[in-house]
Amino acid sequence: MPTTSAHTVAKFIVQNSENPISNLKLQKLLYYVQGWYLGIRGTPVFHEPIQAWIHGPVVPAVFRTYRDFKWTPITVDSQPVKLDERIAKHTMAVLKAYGNLTAAQLEAISHEESPWNEVREGLDPQKPSTAVITHESMKRFFGKLAHG
Repeated sequence: MPTTSAHTVAKFIVQNSENPISNLKLQKLLYYVQGWYLGIRGTPVFHEPIQAWIHGPVVPAVFRTYRDFKWTPITVDSQPVKLDERIAKHTMAVLKAYGNLTAAQLEAISHEESPWNEVREGLDPQKPSTAVITHESMKRFFGKLAHG
């Protein structure tokens, strides 16, 4: 069962990152939080779907929330977000692993991975898509990375 929302995780990421977070970068970090959690624990962090957009994985509901920031760093109110301790630690580990990469680097990495590629297979690289990256595909891909 999901224990939080993608919006809450997004706000936590923005508040706790040592680097500025654009909407593009935020979307990839949400994908990695969800993917690694599925791969390690077998359950999702949040229930909102992740779609395979042109520039990589995107949580549409969160994207719309921060759309007006365009390519600039997102700012959120400073009221600290409360996450379950396990999810907070996991999210911080993802930030440590991926937070120093640029949005473009994260986009390029996500384009090499099977969860995004599977749902974009056969599509022109510049063709929009709302195809959902399934929990099962993320669990399979990140589970192999996590467990060998």
